[in-house]
Amino acid sequence: MCLAIPGKIVAFHEKNGIRMGKIDYGGITREACLEYIPEAALGDYVMVHVGFAISKVDEEEAARTYKYLAEMDQLQEIETPEPEIGPAGAKT
Repeated sequence: MCLAIPGKIVAFHEKNGIRMGKIDYGGITREACLEYIPEAALGDYVMVHVGFAISKVDEEEAARTYKYLAEMDQLQEIETPEPEIGPAGAKT
């Protein structure tokens, strides 16, 4: 099942001209595209689906959603280490 996971924006950067952010999921950080939410600011909570932030939520909604996902054992995506990308985009 594919679900959006709530996280907090802790940093911004650009990657190939695309607005990206570092998202904190309760101590685990991952990169996500923020192009779909141009109004997102540092410290905002966003719902991330397959690496794309798709909506903003408040802190209470983020905590409640995260709790439900943990209860359903649906947080494996953020607990799995990200593959390192080598030359020419090859996964290492």
